[in-house]
This record gives sequence, structure tokens and C-alpha cells, in this order.
Amino acid sequence: MTWGVIYLAMSLITFCAYGLDKFKAQKGLWRIPEKTLHILELCCGWPGALLAQRLLRHKSYKRSFRIVFWVMVVLNILFLGAIERMK
Repeated sequence: MTWGVIYLAMSLITFCAYGLDKFKAQKGLWRIPEKTLHILELCCGWPGALLAQRLLRHKSYKRSFRIVFWVMVVLNILFLGAIERMK
């Protein structure tokens, strides 16, 4: 499986998780923990998270969440770079 496929699949899963969390927030239901969203971002889902933040306007205002989001992006890119260098 290529990295492109992994990023695409994880981005789709993460985008859906953001959408579900927004739906639950609007309905006053039990939410998806922020920790779960950040784990999905770290596991190659950050492009989908970024798209969800922009298109769904979800989790885009809370400063502490955005800081952790960008940390997950950097960690993911560093991890991918390290894996690619080991090949």
C-alpha cells in the first residue's frame, strides 16, 4: 500500500469523524474526544482534518486545539520522513 492511499483513506476517516463530532455537537449528544481526533490526525489523517476544519467550520476556533493539530501535522511529517530515510 502506498503512502498516498494511506493518507487518502485516513483523511476520509478523519473528515468523517470531524463531521460526526460536529453533528453531535449541534444535537447536544456525547462528543468524540479531542484526543481521538488528534490521534487520527497523527495517523496520516491531518489533510482530512484540515479540510473538515475549513469546509465544516469545525474545531477551527479553539486555539488550544489548533496548536495541538499543528503539532500532530509536524510529528506526522517528521515520522514519514524518518521512515522514508530508512528505506
